[in-house]
Amino acid sequence: MPRSGLDHEEDFRRLFAEHHRQVLAYALRRCEQRADAEDVVAGTFAVAWRRFADAPEEKLQLAWPYAIAARVLANQRRSLRRLAALRSRLRAVPAAAHEEGELRDVLAALKQLRRDDQEVLRLAAWEGLGGVELAVALDCSENAAAIRLHRARKRLVEQLEKEEPAAGHSEVGGTE
Repeated sequence: MPRSGLDHEEDFRRLFAEHHRQVLAYALRRCEQRADAEDVVAGTFAVAWRRFADAPEEKLQLAWPYAIAARVLANQRRSLRRLAALRSRLRAVPAAAHEEGELRDVLAALKQLRRDDQEVLRLAAWEGLGGVELAVALDCSENAAAIRLHRARKRLVEQLEKEEPAAGHSEVGGTE
């Protein structure tokens, strides 16, 4: 006999009530900050809710939420590593670039590009995605992602040159 949506909700409420504390304890043992652990728990039960109908029969047992929490935690750690890498790259940008407005020029040129180009450049540069990860994020093959990135970089360079047409190319007293 098919179960009603109400039964589904009741089963999920029971799963949450029975295992929330254990999943939180699991996350607290693996996270340095309580807020991060609470994010893991929230993500875990959000995934559990979305996937509840597809879950194994044993879904109401603790193993299933632990498995989800492990994946949520792995995603969180990847995000934190990408953030740390971005911060490191930003610290490596010479202070002179900020003072001379080069970064501002790049951001202005980036805004002139198509949204697709902006996204692939941001995913690669800011989020630190490469190859396979970029392909997954763009929902295309790895080769197509590489081509999109290459073309977006080329268009960014062209846009920068358009904004500074004579930068470094003029001769004193010469004609162009």
